[in-house]
Amino acid sequence: MKLIYAFCFCFLLNNCAITTQYPSKINGVSYVASRDSITEIHIKPLLNIHANYASIMPFGFIRDLSHPIIQYNSKRQWFGETKAGVKHYIHALKTNGIHIMIKPQIWVWKGEFTGDITMKTEADWKAFENSYTQFILDYAEVAQEIGADIFCIGTELEHFIEARPNYWKELIKKIRQVYKGKLTYAANWNEYNQTPFWNKLDYIGIDAYFPVSDLKTPTVEACKLGLGRWKTEMKHTCDSLKKPVLFTEFGYRSVDFSGKKPWLTDRQMGTVNLQAQTNATQAFFETFWNEDWIAGGFIWKWHHNHKTAGGNNNTRFTPQNKPAEQVIKDFYSKK
Repeated sequence: MKLIYAFCFCFLLNNCAITTQYPSKINGVSYVASRDSITEIHIKPLLNIHANYASIMPFGFIRDLSHPIIQYNSKRQWFGETKAGVKHYIHALKTNGIHIMIKPQIWVWKGEFTGDITMKTEADWKAFENSYTQFILDYAEVAQEIGADIFCIGTELEHFIEARPNYWKELIKKIRQVYKGKLTYAANWNEYNQTPFWNKLDYIGIDAYFPVSDLKTPTVEACKLGLGRWKTEMKHTCDSLKKPVLFTEFGYRSVDFSGKKPWLTDRQMGTVNLQAQTNATQAFFETFWNEDWIAGGFIWKWHHNHKTAGGNNNTRFTPQNKPAEQVIKDFYSKK
C-alpha cells in the first residue's frame, strides 16, 4: 500500500511539474512606447481583445553598427522609453490585470539591423560589453522592483552572440542575481537554432518572421502550409532542450506579399492589403496556438492611442482597427 501511495505522490508531482512548465497561454502585445503617459482609456482596448500580457520595450541607442556605447534613459527620449516611463506603463497595465515582459532593445541609427552589430577592436568589444551589461542590468533591476513576469535579455543580436558567447553566459548569471523571474532572449527567426544558451533560460524566444508564402494575397491554407516546415523545426528544438517556445514577436504587415518576407519594414511597400494580413495572422494562430509546447507570444505591435492607430489605410504591422484585430480577439478569448 505504501508503494502505491508513493507512486501516486510521484505521479502528482510529475503532473504538477508539467503544468508549471507550460503555463496558460501568453496572449500578448508589443506595447509601443510613446511621448505620453497612459491611463485606463489606453488599456481598455487591450482588455477588449483579451490580451493578458504586454511587452514593454525601453530602447537604448548606438550611432552605428560598430559604436560601443549605448545611450539610454535620457531626457531626449520619449517618456515611454525611459525608466520612469517604463515603471509608469507597467504600474498602469498591472493595475488592470495585464502581466508584463520587459524587453530592452537597441536601436541603431538609421534603423540598421541589430544582428549585424560588430565591434572593430577588442577594446571596443570590451567597452560595448560593459555598456550593454549596464543597460540590461538597470532594466533587470526595474523588472525585479516592479514584479515583471518575464525579462528578455536581448533582441536579435546574432553577431554579438556569435562573437562573444562567454560574455552572454556570464551576463545571464549576473541577471539571475538581480532578477528572480523568468528569462528569455528574442532570437530572430533564422537565428534561434544557433543560440547557444537556451539551457540557461526559461523560454526559447523567437521573433517569428518566417517566410510562409510568395502569393500577393496568401490564403490561410497557403500560409499554414508554409508555416509547417518551421513548426517541425521548432518542435524539434523544443523537444531537445525541453523548453517551451515563446514568440517574443510575431505579426504581418497589411500589404501585398505580406507572407513573403514578413520582416521587411520598407515604407515603399505602400499597397494596402488587409486580407493578406488577416489570412496570415489567422494561419499563424491556427498553426500554433493549440500546441502545449507554445507558451504564447506578443503581437507586433500595439500603439497606446487605439483610436488613431492602424486603420484601413495603414500598411504597417499593427492590427489595430483592421480585420486582423478581430482574428486576434477571437483566439485570445479562448485563453
